[in-house]
Amino acid sequence: MAEVPEHLLKRAQQARERAEAQQGSAGSDAPGSDAPGSADAPSGESSGGPRIPDHLLDRSRSAREQAASGGSGGLAPAPATGAATAVAAAPAVAQPAATGPGGGTQRLLTVVKSGSIQDVKAMPADKVHVWPHLLVVEFVAALVFTAFTLIFSIFVNAPLLELANFNETPNPSKAPWYFLGLQELLTMFHPMVAGVTIPGIGLFLLILAPYIDRNPSKRPEDRKFAISIMTIHLMFWATLVLIGSFFRGPGFNFVFPWEAGLFFDL
Repeated sequence: MAEVPEHLLKRAQQARERAEAQQGSAGSDAPGSDAPGSADAPSGESSGGPRIPDHLLDRSRSAREQAASGGSGGLAPAPATGAATAVAAAPAVAQPAATGPGGGTQRLLTVVKSGSIQDVKAMPADKVHVWPHLLVVEFVAALVFTAFTLIFSIFVNAPLLELANFNETPNPSKAPWYFLGLQELLTMFHPMVAGVTIPGIGLFLLILAPYIDRNPSKRPEDRKFAISIMTIHLMFWATLVLIGSFFRGPGFNFVFPWEAGLFFDL
């Protein structure tokens, strides 16, 4: 249940005190006081209610005196009945309307906190929907790169060699640059180790990196483990590619490029 605000409780207490004071002043004007006409006046007169005319009060007083003396008065019973009806009906008319603290009406929603009838989130949401926020950005980026590649290929020819001669194998025969690291490993280890074990360990560590380093921060100094794993992976593979590109000559033997020249074609 919602807690009623403190200022409304104070206003209700003040209203109750004023009502008790008004009832006390009305009791002092009850029948038996010295004020003229106060013996027959209802309690609603002292609180600002409609006043009963004096001639009706006189007729009502005469009717009561006649009834007390045994019916020897000269007033007709009908007017007395009408006066009594008016006197009896006056308190019902004079009753004040039900009001809230301060004399005004109060609605229920004014004393109910907003948190009890609606869901109020104190912290803003830091998540967005994949569609359309993320996918639209990725689609636009793909269009930009595709357009750049198309325009670049129109003005710049690909570095292709002459037609391949199946009777002559170039020496050295090197793989594309993105496979040169794997070819370099094949010259140092057994094919099972070079082609399966070492690449598998590297990929497995990259898969485990976001589960081991669960820090949500984007600052490099707070993500030392993840950044270290990725840096080691890139430097290891880049070193193998550079060795296979510039330090391998005929027969894929190790040579120094400043002595035997470059055996590398784009």
